[in-house]
Amino acid sequence: MAAPAPTAREWVVVKTTLPKQPFPSLKERPEVRSARLVIRPFQTSDVVGLNELRSQPEVMQWTMQGVPDADIAATEKILALKMPPHDLSNFDCAICVAETGQFIGAGGSFMRKGELGWPVFGYMFRKEAWGKGYATEFVKAFLEMWWALPREEVEVEVEKSTVPEAGETNDMRAEERLIAVTVTTNQGSQRVLDKVGMPLVKIWEEQDLHDPTAMETLYGYAAKRPLQ
Repeated sequence: MAAPAPTAREWVVVKTTLPKQPFPSLKERPEVRSARLVIRPFQTSDVVGLNELRSQPEVMQWTMQGVPDADIAATEKILALKMPPHDLSNFDCAICVAETGQFIGAGGSFMRKGELGWPVFGYMFRKEAWGKGYATEFVKAFLEMWWALPREEVEVEVEKSTVPEAGETNDMRAEERLIAVTVTTNQGSQRVLDKVGMPLVKIWEEQDLHDPTAMETLYGYAAKRPLQ
């Protein structure tokens, strides 16, 4: 069955919640264990593992950068953005194999206001870790971590399709969302988001970041904050 055609984004202002800012510092964040993974705060010693990850073209093709890091100095700059004082404005994690401690990926929320108005999260895994269910396991654990963060009341402009309940009451109240965005061809991530129960809520087009002469189709998936 073919996916719906892309449509223009429409915006609505809603009252909702978001994680309180600033985020907890790295030293305040717990290490989280799932069945096979350790999801922990970044450390300066992660530069080697992060560089190995970001040196794989198969991984980097799905990122905004689009190509591998030029050298380890480039990776050091990326890692620095995850360390203090920048940790207070992002919620990124190192992903390791619990049994061995091997660094195999990175994931988290790096954008408080993304393409659909809500915070965005993403992940990347070494190609050797693909096809083993690690991404699904990480997303499930990360969502629990995200929803456990302290909240604050906010008023935000978001894409209308993400909040079908908005307008049902006079105060334009909406449940909080967390968004994941993929391109049409990233079917692996689309399957992961389907597995964790994140519905596809919006398909739209933007200029291709890797080819300014072309447009690319983006898929937006939304996780809704569980009822408290």
